[in-house]
Amino acid sequence: MRQQSAGVTRRLVGFEMKERGIARHGYPILSGGKAVGEVTSGTHAPTLGKALGLGYVPVALAAPGTMIDIEIRGQGVAAQVVPTPFYRRER
Repeated sequence: MRQQSAGVTRRLVGFEMKERGIARHGYPILSGGKAVGEVTSGTHAPTLGKALGLGYVPVALAAPGTMIDIEIRGQGVAAQVVPTPFYRRER
């Protein structure tokens, strides 16, 4: 009930890495150099040829197309919020 009255503060989003790197569970999600969320899962998708992941970000950063950074080994690596599911099978 508290969440219904106050609203949600974060949202689970999918993201695609725009630079070389693979996000892993627990890596910080950055915006403007500050940690704003956390990666829940990430991997390289061989069928799509991309590195993808999921993570929690503030609602303001949850729109598809939003640029974020994933901290990998102490450096911010560019990523973009994308709609999920990542792949839809043709029928």
